[in-house]
Amino acid sequence: VQLQASGGGLVQAGGSLRLSCAASGRTFSDYIMGWFRQAPGKEREFVAAINWSGRNLRYGDSVKGRFTISRDNAKNTGYLQMNSLKPEDTAVYYCAADRNSDRDYGYWGQGTQVTVSS
Repeated sequence: VQLQASGGGLVQAGGSLRLSCAASGRTFSDYIMGWFRQAPGKEREFVAAINWSGRNLRYGDSVKGRFTISRDNAKNTGYLQMNSLKPEDTAVYYCAADRNSDRDYGYWGQGTQVTVSS
C-alpha cells in the first residue's frame, strides 16, 4: 500500500489542523493505520493508531484529549484531527500502515510538516 500524507502547515498555538493520509494500491480497510511524528533532534514518537473498523483507538500520552484519529475506508483515507496545538507539537508527521501490527508498521508515507508558533 502507498501512503500520502498531507494537511500540514503553520498554525498558532491553540489552533487546529487536520492531517490526511491517502492510501492506494491495496484494500485500505485491511490495514491498521498509525500516525507518528519526529521533531528535529528527537526520536520518532508514536501519536495515534486505529484498527481497520475504527473501533479500536490508541493515543500517545502527549496528545490524549487533543488529537483524534479516524478513517474513512470508502475514501481510502485516514485522518488526524489536531486541536489545542502547542509549540511542542511541531514536528514532521508521518502516517503508516500494517496488516497485523499497530506497533511495527511495514508501510510509511512521506512526512508532512506541522509548525506551531507560540
